[in-house]
Amino acid sequence: MLSIRYYGDPILRKTAQRIEVFDNALHVFVQNMVEAMKAYDGVGLAAPQVGQSIRCVVIDTTGGAEKPLVLINPEFTFMSQETAQHEEGCLSFPDLDLKVTRPAIVSVKAYDTDGKEFTVENAQDLLSRALQHEIDHLNGIMIIDHVSLLQRKLHKRKLKKISEQNNSEPESNIPSENKL
Repeated sequence: MLSIRYYGDPILRKTAQRIEVFDNALHVFVQNMVEAMKAYDGVGLAAPQVGQSIRCVVIDTTGGAEKPLVLINPEFTFMSQETAQHEEGCLSFPDLDLKVTRPAIVSVKAYDTDGKEFTVENAQDLLSRALQHEIDHLNGIMIIDHVSLLQRKLHKRKLKKISEQNNSEPESNIPSENKL
């Protein structure tokens, strides 16, 4: 099974590469991502979180009632001006939940594992948050980047512990001064 990469792992800060080849290896990787997301009890998972710097995301906001959403090379086509603030967790930040403000409604264009383009129109609530959270991972952005300097300072000790316990090389920019 794929292993989760934790805060402090340099791959989480990289901008992931576009996927150009839609082959059997991609299908297998996506299946492995879905298995890992379920095993770690996640709502979503981005490829960098399992060590692959490619633009691939899996999301299941239905608790397994429906087939997970797979997005290859996702891009936002709409983000509402209206925002919403909710608690978010992240598999790469165990035991850390933060209040994050994000656009309330988003639309996304992406490709499936066969290279067929599709759109997710006007996603709201948990799906909207999951899309934004996971696409952030593809751009090297994490939930901690969405909170105030004061909140980051309040969680400094916990962030340092996550980084030190889960990575051989701690992230050098642990803030001194946001479970998808």
